Amino acid sequence: MKRDVIVIGGGAAGLMCALTAGRRGRSVLLIEHAERLGKKILISGGGRCNFTNVSAGPENFLSVNPDFCKSALARFNPADFIALVEHHGIPYHEKKLGQLFCDLSSRQIVELLQAECDTAGVEIRLNCQVGAVRHDADFQLDTNLGPFECDSLVVATGGLSFPKIGATDFGHRLARQFGLKLTATRPGLVPLTFSAEEQAAFAALSGLSIDSVVSRGGRSFRENILFTHRGLSGPAILQSSSYGAEGDPLHINLLPDKSALEIFAAYRGTTRELKTVLAQHLPQRFVQEWCARFAPSRPMNRYTPAELEAVARRLHDWEIHPVGTEGYAKAEVTLGGVDTGELSSKTMECRRVPSLYFIGEVVDVTGWLGGYNFQWAWASGHAAGQFV
Repeated sequence: MKRDVIVIGGGAAGLMCALTAGRRGRSVLLIEHAERLGKKILISGGGRCNFTNVSAGPENFLSVNPDFCKSALARFNPADFIALVEHHGIPYHEKKLGQLFCDLSSRQIVELLQAECDTAGVEIRLNCQVGAVRHDADFQLDTNLGPFECDSLVVATGGLSFPKIGATDFGHRLARQFGLKLTATRPGLVPLTFSAEEQAAFAALSGLSIDSVVSRGGRSFRENILFTHRGLSGPAILQSSSYGAEGDPLHINLLPDKSALEIFAAYRGTTRELKTVLAQHLPQRFVQEWCARFAPSRPMNRYTPAELEAVARRLHDWEIHPVGTEGYAKAEVTLGGVDTGELSSKTMECRRVPSLYFIGEVVDVTGWLGGYNFQWAWASGHAAGQFV
């Protein structure tokens, strides 16, 4: 039987598109290559799913064309998804910075989406791998469950992040098959790695977290940094990793609410050690390693003003040169993807291939950490679902 719409991908964007199209009376088949729906939803937010951010807006997204996301985000905003969550009686809370999480389990979001799909009459096929895709008057798909045909085809296959749960480049390959341009891809919201020398120097700090302001590529983020056995992670690092180019330095302000010079002035002329003074404001373990590497500790009355100024500058602007990232295996998202110039911002339809749509992470739109990428999934899925 031929369907009106086939959606390839049973993640956040695909499910939203399917249920939106189904509500319009379209016959919809959703294909998912894994054994269950929403695997990335299930592992997100530590199992509680940071399903949106109340302040999500175009300024929270990266793209070669930063204006592309405006239309979809305006027509399906955080309040719209929150209303859906409340309609299903799912308890939730704001953790910080507008981030909304389920009180209980991310499984509730998947169940919500599946229930809405069921109500809308969406047919779902799991463990369905797509092989060849052809396009004549309609679209024909060869799969391990047999051939399928449809008038409109939606690609919601996600990016390259988390290959361990089934992420592939299928969507990118399909875009190329149809002659669409792609922007360069790389891991986003990803931990950064140190050189071997810095790994050895800071190995003892693994697991230590410090509230900081991290700047890179013209953007600054105030949250924690986290030392790992290979480099740096934590929210501020993940956010900054999406800006600048790989290899660009990070600038870290370790005392964002304080003046190091004012702290030093209070002890100028005393015999108190520098590391003792700093340990009142930063974790002692970090102070010991940092002083050993950058400012050998001695009594405060044995520093010249110029020396203390140099120490203060480094505390407020500690420059680190990461040598790489932890890659797609640890990346939250994929930067880049299907070039937005190929798509209508209103409908997500390909300009050069009518009735072919790309939505979600497979497109060159990437959000910040904190629920923004889910909001893009809901918004882009809803946008396409209104027109397929």
